[in-house]
Amino acid sequence: MTYKNLDAATIDEIIDMALSDHIGFETIKHNHGLSADQVKALMRENLRTSRYRALRKRVRRMTANRASYK
Repeated sequence: MTYKNLDAATIDEIIDMALSDHIGFETIKHNHGLSADQVKALMRENLRTSRYRALRKRVRRMTANRASYK
């Protein structure tokens, strides 16, 4: 599935799931059929640049602390 033909409500749901610390990309893939790279691209297009960078920075920092985090 491609994220280009998703409605706004679904895009918002996917972004909310991706922003959550408790939901991994595997769950998003299972529910919506999007890979981690597709979710990142969708977020890059739909979030402000500063918000996207802050999120990725936080994920990188958390990944260093926990073995299995996004």
